[in-house]
Amino acid sequence: MDEQQIKISVVRWLNEVVIGLNLCPFAGKPTGENRVRFFISHANDDEMLLQDLQREMELLDEKPASEIETTLVIVPDYLQDFFDYNQFLNWAEKMLKRNGWTGVYQLATFHPNYCFAGAEPEDAENLTNRAPYPILHIIREASLEKALQYYEGVEEVPDNNKKRVEALTLEDKQRLFPYLFT
Repeated sequence: MDEQQIKISVVRWLNEVVIGLNLCPFAGKPTGENRVRFFISHANDDEMLLQDLQREMELLDEKPASEIETTLVIVPDYLQDFFDYNQFLNWAEKMLKRNGWTGVYQLATFHPNYCFAGAEPEDAENLTNRAPYPILHIIREASLEKALQYYEGVEEVPDNNKKRVEALTLEDKQRLFPYLFT
């Protein structure tokens, strides 16, 4: 796939799944205001991906949230195995700490084979974090804290999301997650 097709696939997922199913109550506003950056990493090893991730956080340091609220680092060519993806997250968290970004940025994680701890791979709840490609979502903690001030019941979001995806029909799942049925 070329970069344009990859981006189209991720934008579709963001709009139809994340926003369309209201899995993240904070995603609609920055998406609608074109303040979500989509960065396609062509990394094929941990070091290259860490460098890309660091550059994206440096860019967020330079740009105000009014220009770029958040970044989705899309990794189409690497970390296809969910276990490897999870292992990489340890390196990413160490990089955050090493650069003094703990409390500044956090990572939300999405993967085509996402599986919550304690869940079975086929459990519907995993759909809440399944995306067409491995994705590392860089979130500005200050923006998240600000959004949380205006959103009541945030602690209910995971349970509501689980119920929402469990209620999807097979046809809904095939339409929203076509990459899981190929």
